[in-house]
Amino acid sequence: MEQRSELSRGPVKTIALYSAMIASAVGAFLWLSSFGNSLAGARPVLAAAGPSAHGALLFHVLLALLVVLVASRALASLFAYVNQPPVIGEVLAGLLLGPSLLGRLAPQVSDFILPASVAPSLGVLAQIGVVLYLFLVGLELDAKLLRTSAHATLAISHASIVAPFLMGTVAALWLYPSLAGPGASFVVFAMFIGLSLSVTAFPVLARILTDSGLASDRLGVIALSCAAVDDVTAWCLLALLQGVASARTDEALLTLALTLVYIGFVFGCARPLVRRFCAQKDRLGYISPAAVAVSIVALLSSALITELIGIHALFGAFLIGVVVPHDSLLARELTRKIKDLVLVLLLPAFFAFTGMRTRLDLIDGLHGWLTCAVIVLIACVGKVGGSSLAARLSGLCWRDAAGVGILMNTRGLMELIVLDIGLEMKLISPTLFAMMVVMALVTTLFTAPALRRLRAARPTATAPAPANALG
Repeated sequence: MEQRSELSRGPVKTIALYSAMIASAVGAFLWLSSFGNSLAGARPVLAAAGPSAHGALLFHVLLALLVVLVASRALASLFAYVNQPPVIGEVLAGLLLGPSLLGRLAPQVSDFILPASVAPSLGVLAQIGVVLYLFLVGLELDAKLLRTSAHATLAISHASIVAPFLMGTVAALWLYPSLAGPGASFVVFAMFIGLSLSVTAFPVLARILTDSGLASDRLGVIALSCAAVDDVTAWCLLALLQGVASARTDEALLTLALTLVYIGFVFGCARPLVRRFCAQKDRLGYISPAAVAVSIVALLSSALITELIGIHALFGAFLIGVVVPHDSLLARELTRKIKDLVLVLLLPAFFAFTGMRTRLDLIDGLHGWLTCAVIVLIACVGKVGGSSLAARLSGLCWRDAAGVGILMNTRGLMELIVLDIGLEMKLISPTLFAMMVVMALVTTLFTAPALRRLRAARPTATAPAPANALG
């Protein structure tokens, strides 16, 4: 009974001691404050600098990311439901939230969600997202695909570049007087138009093939291996283009020489070290945070080196991803850790940033839309025609050759990345940028239904069940 009485008095004593402690602390602070004020004397009191500007910017960036994320997920789900690449829905979400639609229908709402002050912050997030995305593309690139039917792969992939590149160069004669950027010579402009029409989106193509059950089919393997070679070639050409566009002739040659030296260093020196590092982690069966940190340091260093050389940081990120064996534990773990953040958050920021820079209203009148239609037609004829003819000459039947051509016409996100670089370098005008964005969307939307129609005409074959893949 006596012990229970002591326990019942315990909480009362604790509360009393706690109250006395708080009262003593408050009293001591008030006394010290009054004493401190007497020391300040006549010293002027400056108004505290509030975080209003920074807070407002952070608020709008977070709001923009929230709205873009919700809209991109909703439209991506809708496009996936109708058997279209979800990335198209994500791109359209960025366009719809920009000046092309929301900016025209409800400019006050558009200015509140995506004000001009947000553009620099979104641009930084977009660039980081695309750098990480190109690193993922490099990680998922299977070098074995490049050795499968090597003669057909090289012939088809390079034909799918040469044909649209030459057609784009011819089209540049017509587009240059009115649609070139302010700082572009004709040679650079023609190279950029040709390159823009030559791009194939390797990740989007992989997604379409997997969802169509063609990933392990002969047609799918050939198309995917051709797209891999196409991507590598396109990035090398883009590096050359940037060196020519951003420097004088002697400096461009130096940039090209440094680029070749760095590529040689990555494949000659860094690749064996990376493979040894990956083999060690495969034996351990565990990827530590330190190993992830080393990988990210290598990624950022490669991106920084290519940026300093004079080509884009994206090329360095892609290059360092390529030398990591795609089936290694490190590649799988890095993909697992990075992919969701990039695809769900950072790439929608890139789409929003692209949407803010895309002004479809600049495609004015019948002449503007006819020009846009001709660009789409040239892109399809060059890519589908060049790829199909090369595939037929490589031994495929006409139906499979046409399938390869249709698949190689997929552009998607890779095209937007190239166009964004061109607009940033002022090689193309905002009007031509909008037209080329439309071309990227139309050609990517064209792929899945055209492929389904072609497959319906083919003899039925056993195909693996659809699965998910990086898109």
